[in-house]
Amino acid sequence: MNYTNLFRIAIRALGNNKMRGFLTMLGIIIGVASVITMLAIGQGSKRSIRAQISEMGSNMIMIHPGADRRGGVRLDASEMESLKLEDYDAIVRETRYVSACSPSVNSGGQAIFGANNHPTSVYGVNADYLDIRKYSVSEGEMFSEEDILDAAKVCVVGKTIVDNLFTNGENPVGQVIRFGKIPFQIVGVLTSKGYNTMGMDQDDLILAPYTTIQKRVLAVTHLQSIYCSALSEEQTEKAEEEISGLLRRNHKLGAGDADDFNIRSQQELSSMMNSTSDMMTVLLACIAGISLLVGGIGIMNIMYVSVTERTREIGLRMSIGAKGRDILAQFLIEAILISVTGGLIGVLLGIGASWVVKWAANWPVYVEWYSVVLSFAVCTVTGIFFGWYPAQKASNLDPIEAIRYE
Repeated sequence: MNYTNLFRIAIRALGNNKMRGFLTMLGIIIGVASVITMLAIGQGSKRSIRAQISEMGSNMIMIHPGADRRGGVRLDASEMESLKLEDYDAIVRETRYVSACSPSVNSGGQAIFGANNHPTSVYGVNADYLDIRKYSVSEGEMFSEEDILDAAKVCVVGKTIVDNLFTNGENPVGQVIRFGKIPFQIVGVLTSKGYNTMGMDQDDLILAPYTTIQKRVLAVTHLQSIYCSALSEEQTEKAEEEISGLLRRNHKLGAGDADDFNIRSQQELSSMMNSTSDMMTVLLACIAGISLLVGGIGIMNIMYVSVTERTREIGLRMSIGAKGRDILAQFLIEAILISVTGGLIGVLLGIGASWVVKWAANWPVYVEWYSVVLSFAVCTVTGIFFGWYPAQKASNLDPIEAIRYE
């Protein structure tokens, strides 16, 4: 069996029917291009989600009060006062896997400057909050520890607050705004972060010393939440376990008692979003894969036609010594050439389409090398699978009957 000759014969046979060969490849081309493009969109979305979560603080840990039942009535977690400043102090002093920690209390209301006002939220935090949530100050400075000790009426504002209150282009640093009836002097402006994955405006906030919000706005002594940052994303789980044990001890909870607090991390959000993204990517790839199936059926159809048209040729070859396996190899090579050539064109088209989607629709797109290899491998297997039966049929023809065929 001379594979070089069989390869030449296959190329000559396809060259004699260029348009038919191209139309047969079209299903494979569209299928491969679709799979690569859809997987690129899915992977791009996944990477975009990771980047967004990273901007929010990939190793961030959030501690909130837990719901409880009192007098047969289940209270909402927001009504609980189980978190205290003593818990925050204990986390700062005693934990090994926590790099930053900030208490948090917040209130919603109107921010007012002159004739302008804007509904927003004020968050009582400390300076560590910037590191935990990946914020930075673009103008002015962050309030100091002294401001926290004095419960000073100072704040740092986001860009959305600046855009809505200072409509005449005033420099916000040094200006005094009111939140409700409480005046706050702006000491800094946060660098803009835009909207996050959930569509929330990350610039629509006011940060103030937590003591100021506790005493002057809410008149409370408890904390609504505590934000922490683990030493690294890999050590987030250890930090959660450490915090949980510490809080249970501080709250004097027995072995059989349920936690009166909830601990959540960005890893849970990341896992959920990645799971959803992966499911959508697989769904898109399966839909695109239908094109490969259609392309494979096209190869089988055209190979059947080719076998029928070349029945006499097959008979002549077999009568002068060609064996069944030679005929089988000849037609299999033709099917593989169609699928591989279509696959190569499809790969180039898929990569090109991915870039077009990225620049035209401004979608996050990322072409993974495995999607190219997988698509190309699938189209090759498709050519072998759908080309096998017609090739097998050709190899089993009776030479005499084949020569007589009209």
